[in-house]
Amino acid sequence: MSNWDPMRITVLYLPPATEFRPVDRRKYTWTQSKTTGESFLSIGYDYDFNAIQVEYRDEVLAEWIPQMGQYVLSGKIFISDESFDEKYAKIRFMIFQREARQALAAMIYGDRTFFSNYPWLLDSPIYIHFQSNYHEFNKIIYYETPRQYLNEAIQPIVL
Repeated sequence: MSNWDPMRITVLYLPPATEFRPVDRRKYTWTQSKTTGESFLSIGYDYDFNAIQVEYRDEVLAEWIPQMGQYVLSGKIFISDESFDEKYAKIRFMIFQREARQALAAMIYGDRTFFSNYPWLLDSPIYIHFQSNYHEFNKIIYYETPRQYLNEAIQPIVL
């Protein structure tokens, strides 16, 4: 996450969602500009399918889901379907596995006001499902808690 700049994120709330609601099924759509590197985060009751570039499929989607007495931030990243060969799927998996932390940092930092109102969510687990038609890339990986991402984002820069 060393190259992630919290100042290069644009946050859009999709009405009727706000900085304060909903909690259940609050959805995040994260995309990034290929040319500027700027992050775009949409927050709403639904995913922002208008922000997704279908030809690249490089978005990260996540939502808050109540599960066994706690909330879980459950995300998904498209890796491959039958239109991708295994070699290309492997490359996508390796890239997204590395870049998922940046996307999560943008989501958590971009929605930090929400967390100030629901601080108990800061210790909720984050799971990302890498979706692939190839078994070796179709997996769910634990990505810590929102607290780790906020702590990293607000660390002072050491020169």
